[in-house]
Amino acid sequence: MNKLLKTAAVGAAMATAVSMVSCSDFLDQPARGQQNLDNYYQTEEECESAIIGCYQGIVMDDWWQIYNTWVQGEVCTDNAWMGNCTQGVPDFYNLAFFMPTGQQSGPLSNLWYERYIAILNCNMAIERIPLSPMSDEAKKARLIAEARFLRGYYYFELAKHFGGLPIVTGLMTPEEGEKKGRASLEETWNFIKQDFRAAVDVLPSSRRLAADEAGRATRGAALAFLGKTLVYEGKFSAAADTLGLLVNEGDYDLMTSYGDCFDVDHKNCIESIFEAQHEYSDTYNLGGSLAIICGNRNAGDQDGWGYCAPTGWLEKKFLDEGDTERLRWTIIKNGDTEIAGEPDLDKLVALQGDRNGDGSYCVISGDIKGGRIFRKYFIPYAKRPADFNKQKVPQNWPIFRYADALLLYAEALNETGRDAEACEELNKVRRRVFRTELTGVGGRTLRDIIRTERQLELAGEFQHLYDIRRWKEDNGKTVMANLFGPEGRFVKWNTDETTADPMEFENQNEPSDKGKNFNEIRDLLWPLPLDEIERANGALVQNPGW
Repeated sequence: MNKLLKTAAVGAAMATAVSMVSCSDFLDQPARGQQNLDNYYQTEEECESAIIGCYQGIVMDDWWQIYNTWVQGEVCTDNAWMGNCTQGVPDFYNLAFFMPTGQQSGPLSNLWYERYIAILNCNMAIERIPLSPMSDEAKKARLIAEARFLRGYYYFELAKHFGGLPIVTGLMTPEEGEKKGRASLEETWNFIKQDFRAAVDVLPSSRRLAADEAGRATRGAALAFLGKTLVYEGKFSAAADTLGLLVNEGDYDLMTSYGDCFDVDHKNCIESIFEAQHEYSDTYNLGGSLAIICGNRNAGDQDGWGYCAPTGWLEKKFLDEGDTERLRWTIIKNGDTEIAGEPDLDKLVALQGDRNGDGSYCVISGDIKGGRIFRKYFIPYAKRPADFNKQKVPQNWPIFRYADALLLYAEALNETGRDAEACEELNKVRRRVFRTELTGVGGRTLRDIIRTERQLELAGEFQHLYDIRRWKEDNGKTVMANLFGPEGRFVKWNTDETTADPMEFENQNEPSDKGKNFNEIRDLLWPLPLDEIERANGALVQNPGW
């Protein structure tokens, strides 16, 4: 077990043990000393433990804190429906259907709160570890750099959802916090880049990580997020320089098989730049949650919740591009007689009671909009824990893959007129899935090909929303504005019976007009949570339109 996961397991064990002690037992115990900021961070072990606590904020310890918000982001795109048609999902509905009540979303409040708690932990480590008497100065510098990388990551996660943020760099009283206003988006990006650049200068290459350090921040991860930040800012020349450095250092490569990127047996693989770590433990309720949140609702005792269901529109995108390889690793559809990487389909069908009557896999379209689930979250039968329905599975999640970096690099090169180099990077990704390589393509044509490639390569990986919000089309509008709204391509396709997917059109428990209420002034950012606005007593200004 690596150090990150070992510490998480110990923490869970301690929490379980404390919960089993009665109040009287606790009160009968003698005081054994106290620890606070003034007497902690005294040893290397304490500093290391503090940094592990900073990593915990990546996904926290349950499905509803972070994973739920990531899923919600995918549902706000043309890639996915809410999916589950048998239970009410008002939090998803408010944002996925672009309602003016999104500021009341519980997942948004969770995201804001959990990310700022994680930032607080990073701030304490950045402030206190330099004062520690630990003797290993190189180790001290690395721990500080990890904390700065993680703080940059947490602010990056907030900025891409909300825009400019309150920048907090140290401990504050509640009164001080309530008076903290928002920095501009430019100021926020600049702060994030400072943290990533500081981390780049200190963190080790992924090739220098010991076996028990898997999942820790590296120089490559800091370069990758710095490059993505620059792309999101539209600073393509600087982005190309940064991502080019990442690519040329050669620490990462593409997996031979596309499907291995999501396989439980290939955690922290050569393609993984940064990854959410999960050690499975039935006893301590440890593990990932995506396979349950987004799993099939019609799978017997291997059941899931059915949220975030792929759209027929997304499937058509794959088919239009002749991309059958990534399609089979991305979407499982009702009636499939083969699931990529699943040799025990017959056992799953038997658990379902052969509900289709022909030995095929059943995803009932009346329960899950469109009768599809994402293969990327799916765990093959033989690799599942005995009690699959406890919301925890032995599955990491790749937050940043090398393929993402290559496509961002290709985009930055294209945007700066370096089309031949852009094609070279793009072809690295296309080559893996046996698609025709591109030569002699440039300008807007290449731009659109790169955009399509990002959608297909990263479908279901919680990246698409932030692409379609920032990409502009030739009419001057964002891609998102051209997909959604009353005249949006996605909305019109789904509401016209002659073009709509039949399984989706017949199930209006989740309406097919998702997106008709889209407002470009309002919906290119999510609203700050209403409770945060109210708590700030006027110090926080809400995003436009909310």
